[in-house]
Amino acid sequence: MFDIRRFLPAVLLILHLHGWSQTSPFSMVPSYRIHPSDVTQTEVFIVQSPLDEDILFASCNTLTFIPFSVSEGIYVTTDGGVNWLGNDTCTGDPIAFHGGDPGITIDRNGTFILTRLGRAPFVGLYSHYSEDRGQTWSAQKVISTDDLERASLTTDVNPSSPHYGRTYAAWVKFALPYPLMVAYTDDGAKSWSVPAAINDPPNRSAGGDIVTGPNGEIYVCWAGVTATTPFREIYVGFAASVNGGDTWTVSENAFPMSGITGVLPEKDNIRVNGLPSLAVDTTGGPRHGWIYVVTGQKDLAPAGGDPDIILNRSADGGLTWSEGIRVNQDPLNNGKIQYFPAIEVDKDGAVNIIYYDDRNTTEDSATVWFSRSTDGGNTWTEFELSDHHFRPTPIGGLGQGYQGDNIDLTSTATELWPVWMDNSSGIYQVWSRPVKFSDISGSEEHQPGAASGILEQNYPNPFSGETRIGFRVENSGKVTLTVIDPMGREVARPVNGFFSAGRHEVILGRTNPGGNSALRPGIYFYRICIGGRTETRKMAVTGE
Repeated sequence: MFDIRRFLPAVLLILHLHGWSQTSPFSMVPSYRIHPSDVTQTEVFIVQSPLDEDILFASCNTLTFIPFSVSEGIYVTTDGGVNWLGNDTCTGDPIAFHGGDPGITIDRNGTFILTRLGRAPFVGLYSHYSEDRGQTWSAQKVISTDDLERASLTTDVNPSSPHYGRTYAAWVKFALPYPLMVAYTDDGAKSWSVPAAINDPPNRSAGGDIVTGPNGEIYVCWAGVTATTPFREIYVGFAASVNGGDTWTVSENAFPMSGITGVLPEKDNIRVNGLPSLAVDTTGGPRHGWIYVVTGQKDLAPAGGDPDIILNRSADGGLTWSEGIRVNQDPLNNGKIQYFPAIEVDKDGAVNIIYYDDRNTTEDSATVWFSRSTDGGNTWTEFELSDHHFRPTPIGGLGQGYQGDNIDLTSTATELWPVWMDNSSGIYQVWSRPVKFSDISGSEEHQPGAASGILEQNYPNPFSGETRIGFRVENSGKVTLTVIDPMGREVARPVNGFFSAGRHEVILGRTNPGGNSALRPGIYFYRICIGGRTETRKMAVTGE
């Protein structure tokens, strides 16, 4: 690491107190369990009703061991999260043969739809529906009797779409060549179309996800995996349909990836994956129609040698894709681990991603972080979302390292709703901590010359001699500001100390008194860390 006293002695700290302070986001809302119980809850999902944003429906795998049983949790709020009702068992017949792995949605009529796996003799994919907000459930309806992976669901809620109200399910069939399968219902899961394979993959598919686009398009993605254990993800496949799923345009290898499938020795050998999650902007804003895919990767730039969260995006309906964008802003190759991302594009077109992260914990522990981009993924604001840490550990008797394979995120007009599982209560339970957009917008208020968040854009930019970097401290504490080159190496640390609340500014000089260049012409990043929150901006250095 370079010592700023040697290489950048022109750095000056100018402490401008403007009398401006900001309440930290989430500070008034503690993390909480949405349905405390003595039943193990894991692999959680959450959706919002298209009819009433105060209605949220969450589900998960629920497990009891004596006697052993598997079901799907049914957790519902009708008042925007003030109260949650429900239970740890989906009551649709036959209750004794539920196999968990739920997929959930709420259709245009407010019907709750749940798909799940079946247990022998009912192997396959089955659905239930509820027309009373989850209080009672229909008997099972068969979708497929194949051996298969959990299904993902989406509903077309665009009234101008030719397939308005149609609900789609996508899953991977466990038989050669392991294709991605799709079926749909037009009557609230009372009946389903005959499942159809949309690809003939050269590598086995894994982990399908599905969303509907702004004009009724259907987008699906999956991972192509290696032929041998641990079946590591090596590329992301993508397909689109503009006619309700009748035909598909398929790209078996839309872009490369290097997934993290395997176990994490640091975390008691829990099993993890890098499977892709999918979201699309339907806001009508400047990035209307953009498609985003987020994965967990390592050993392929921009990911480092430890697991990172990587975003790829498409602005042309999936025909072409960007290079990977590293979402988590901690230093590259710092030994910290990020995994299980979930993604949501909110009402303003911002990209929101949650994931497990251990940058502020010991290596055997984890917490949940939240990253948000208001410019399509170019820059990110980060927060430590959960207000406590937990120690991941496998759930005994459920296969090597199993602790659940995903977390989830949805949004309303006023809030983001993340859900995750952790075992801090003694067993794995579903936790949440809603994020009000008013809190986020408060932390992103603009000062003159400032970008959103606590870290301002440097000015001038580009610069050849010196530049000013402003930042805001909400509560007095330690502040670190580092300068990083495009390879992720720290080249300077102009700020590393305690600051009082308010606005501060640092002057960053390019050269030392001897005239030798400490920062060569090119692109750099500067990153601030205040408490558990980090932000990163880009700057350019020019020649003389």
